[in-house]
Amino acid sequence: MRRSTLFPVALAALGVAGMCLAAGLAAASPTLNRIKATGVITFGYRDNAVPFAYKDREGRVRGYSVELCTRVAGSIQKELGLSELRIEWLPVEASNRLDYVVDGKVDAVCGTTTITLSRMKKVDFSLPIYVDGGSVLVRAKSKLARLADLKDKRIAVISGTTTEEDLVSGLNALGLTAVLVPVKNGAEGMAMLTKGTVDAYAADRVVLAYLKLRAPDPKAYKFVTGDFSLQPFGLPVRRDDPDFRLAVNRALAGIYRTGDIDGIFQRWLGALGIPGPLLHSMFYLNALPE
Repeated sequence: MRRSTLFPVALAALGVAGMCLAAGLAAASPTLNRIKATGVITFGYRDNAVPFAYKDREGRVRGYSVELCTRVAGSIQKELGLSELRIEWLPVEASNRLDYVVDGKVDAVCGTTTITLSRMKKVDFSLPIYVDGGSVLVRAKSKLARLADLKDKRIAVISGTTTEEDLVSGLNALGLTAVLVPVKNGAEGMAMLTKGTVDAYAADRVVLAYLKLRAPDPKAYKFVTGDFSLQPFGLPVRRDDPDFRLAVNRALAGIYRTGDIDGIFQRWLGALGIPGPLLHSMFYLNALPE
């Protein structure tokens, strides 16, 4: 009798605690307040950042980062006790994605944004969602094999990115000069490399691997040996709303802790190979307990 009497009381207490948690989150966070009032969360996405974020031929926004953001939205919907939560997707570029967060046009950006201390002057970041390295793709028939071989060569790179900055630092460390050719996205960089307009295309290794895999002749391209940088990706969020960042991190940590990240990884990145030890460690270290 004692057990059956206490069990409903415990459930009621949990229900009250859950409602208090949702109310507390909303009260402390201007972003969560707005989401609760409007039933809408807005994400920016980097188009042509395949396989992390892109719009398919049917107009759907898809990708590894996009699915993580969708899961974040579901977690926030549950925490706020909303029956529905609509996601609005807004395209952003590498040059303006952080400004969109600062200006409140988007609540977070889903793509391949590298976490850096200098960027933290403008925005905050979620827990890491991926760890990658900056690398260089060249034509397979070329004699280019190492970063040092790129001396005085023409290298395509998306302007205004950490990849561009790290490439310059890597070349400077070797005492090399090269001609950097700015491009808007990976498709443009690969097109220039294919035509021979540039000698190489520099980007995040996983993005290059995907572009190489999807090329008409993947064997026509090769990587130079070694990466020139470490690129931990995160979801940029506003600096003035730690409770919204906490809600985002709670969702991500849950995905890592339950192992749901395995299926998400396989869907979008499995064709590129299994996760390496560095990525495994990243998922493990960020599977934070409640």
